[in-house]
Amino acid sequence: QVQLVESGGGLVQPGGSLTLSCAASSITFSRWRMSWYRQAPGKERELVAVMVGDGGSTNYADFVKGRFTISRDNAKNTVYLQMNSLKPEDTAMYYCNAQRIYSLQMYNYWGQGTQVTVSS
Repeated sequence: QVQLVESGGGLVQPGGSLTLSCAASSITFSRWRMSWYRQAPGKERELVAVMVGDGGSTNYADFVKGRFTISRDNAKNTVYLQMNSLKPEDTAMYYCNAQRIYSLQMYNYWGQGTQVTVSS
């Protein structure tokens, strides 16, 4: 059974940093596109950052460009989100997502989320 387990969330002051981790199990990790999404109360879930399986291509939402960095360690089956210069509007539940198209079928898995709160 595929499992994605996020960690690293918490309370941080504005301007601070956090690093989120997402450990995957039961998948050939390097073949999956890994993404971070977030959802604030009363808002829809939104894409934050995405990285393809070999780590060669990344994409970021405009609101995190220059502040957040996605990376992955395929040997550890883990994807990271380094978040710098955090703002109160970054407060949300952050979710890890694994996605792959195989035999014309989309496979999509989510973690349980980790809360990030940016407040003084």
